[in-house]
Amino acid sequence: MLKWRLTATAVGVIAVMVAPVAAASASGHPTSGEPTVAASTKANALTAMNGEAFAYAKYSAFAGQAARTGKSSVARLFTRTAKVELSDHFAEEAKVAGLVGSDQANLTDAITGETDEATTMYPGFAAQATAEGCTVAADLFTEIAADEAVHAAAYKTALASLSDASVTVPAPQVVDPVTIMASSPACSGQTQVNLLAAMHGEAFAQAKYNLYADHAAKTGHPAIAKLFRGTARVELTEHFAGEAVLAGLVGSNRTNLKTAIAGETYETKTMYPTFSREAAAAGDRAAARMFWTIGREEGAHAHAFAAALHRL
Repeated sequence: MLKWRLTATAVGVIAVMVAPVAAASASGHPTSGEPTVAASTKANALTAMNGEAFAYAKYSAFAGQAARTGKSSVARLFTRTAKVELSDHFAEEAKVAGLVGSDQANLTDAITGETDEATTMYPGFAAQATAEGCTVAADLFTEIAADEAVHAAAYKTALASLSDASVTVPAPQVVDPVTIMASSPACSGQTQVNLLAAMHGEAFAQAKYNLYADHAAKTGHPAIAKLFRGTARVELTEHFAGEAVLAGLVGSNRTNLKTAIAGETYETKTMYPTFSREAAAAGDRAAARMFWTIGREEGAHAHAFAAALHRL
């Protein structure tokens, strides 16, 4: 659990488009009855999922800022759009990617990801932050690494419970949420890049674990479902949130809307049309239609954000 806290500094934001990174990736596990798609289509679906998961987390943070500053209509717009990105877009793309597998496969995937973050990614990020003199980021990365080790151990126990009824699935960590206030970047250089990479990974983990939880609940494993959901909350409301404050993710409502417009415009004009064409060329017509439809919806989001910006 994070004990780290940072008082938000002057309003600022970074409007940076970050490509999905290895920390946010996942090895999909085709589920029974799901169509098999070309490797390129699956890779594009995973890339899109990373974007949608990050959009959900980012827009939720933007909604909080809008609500705190009395812009309730903007807050509702961000919240509504965030839900579409996660519940519709991410979920549909997860089916194409074959993200969700058996409970055993899902737990194994979670163990692999959490172990990498605990032993490699976050310790490396902490060392880099220390070298660059950004001790607040080094402290945060170190604390998150410890959390991820706890998550990995809990998932290992949950995995053992599938073959041994005497093993009790651990309860998830108690959530100690961080409020994402408007802030300026606390670090620069590679540490700033690493903060953004880590945020993408945490956002993706949150979205993925909730789908894994849905599957566990459906297969009669409520304790595993509870573990996945509880861990997902930690990833979003503690880890992502703490990193977002340090990275300066949230700015003024005007800046946040401009950031959202830029992202949605890229997706509607470039990313999703490209993915749709590539899926069609690979013979994955259903995926091509899905990418095309989501791209059109992202265009509507961009229009709605632009209208909200005009009304400010």
